[in-house]
Amino acid sequence: MSQIVDQLAELTGLRDRDTLDVSLVSSIRDLLHPRSVAVHRVVGDSGDERWLTRAHLGIDDVAARADSSWADPRSLPLLAERPQRLHCLQVAGEVQLDGEETTLLLPLVSDTGVAGVVEIVTARPLSEDVKRLLTGVLRIYRNVQGLLDYSERDTLTGLLNRKSFDETFYKVSAVPAPLKTEQRNDRRQGAPATYWLGVVDIDHFKLVNDRFGHLIGDEVLLLLSRVMRSCFRFYDQLYRFGGEEFVVLLRCSGEDDAMAALERFREAVGGYVFPQVERITVSVGFTDVRHGDSPNAAVERADRAVYFAKNHGRDQVRCHAALVRDGLLEDDKKAGDIDLF
Repeated sequence: MSQIVDQLAELTGLRDRDTLDVSLVSSIRDLLHPRSVAVHRVVGDSGDERWLTRAHLGIDDVAARADSSWADPRSLPLLAERPQRLHCLQVAGEVQLDGEETTLLLPLVSDTGVAGVVEIVTARPLSEDVKRLLTGVLRIYRNVQGLLDYSERDTLTGLLNRKSFDETFYKVSAVPAPLKTEQRNDRRQGAPATYWLGVVDIDHFKLVNDRFGHLIGDEVLLLLSRVMRSCFRFYDQLYRFGGEEFVVLLRCSGEDDAMAALERFREAVGGYVFPQVERITVSVGFTDVRHGDSPNAAVERADRAVYFAKNHGRDQVRCHAALVRDGLLEDDKKAGDIDLF
């Protein structure tokens, strides 16, 4: 019993989503000593959903293995390629496969439905008492996930909030910049190579609030967040920083690909019919994320590109590096490099 209490205490004390999944599989392995245990989540757009392994531990593994959150979707298996997992999703209940070893699949339920499965492989079938214990652990896991969502997401739009941005950004900026030969190989293989940060600002949003009221203004923000979700990939990180400012953290092969992705979003916003307001536009500025970058420095560079866009007609996407190359902005490398506390 004390071991169970210790495992639950560790699980509920975590505040990082990636660590939470690793802790879940570690707890199950320590409690049951199975041959393997894994968490698989459903990712991707409707009609092209795929399996992303969030954490996997074999009996002798020292550390958990996982698919990268930034993995190329084409490298991940389609739902139908793992029919037993898919069946677990469809029935939203336990699925057990018996043979030389037993595979138990349990659904991972979220507030929006079944989001994935836990897969446990054992030498022999688990008892009903053990299954009830696992069900209880997964309920606690779901509650902790809900608390993380509450603390990490904007209450209006459901996008990630500023509080969760810095930690993800530091993980990204810690990745060394690829060599030119690696960039060429990545493009040839279809794998992205560099990280980019885009800042999105709604044009004339104050006029929307003044003319239609804050309730309609909030509706515009909510609908804009839905357009963002439909335009960007499942592994792109979408944030609302407050007011009418949104941030996108994405991974692309280069500046041209980042520009294309953000242009596609700008055009989608321009073509979307918002109730009462009908049409809005956005100004977007973006920058590359550099090795050792700070959140303040990168956001400031993107903001400078946004300001340029707003001062030169709005409804456009501008790249900070391109503006510097063209002599339209000064390259102040020292600006924003130091965080003041």
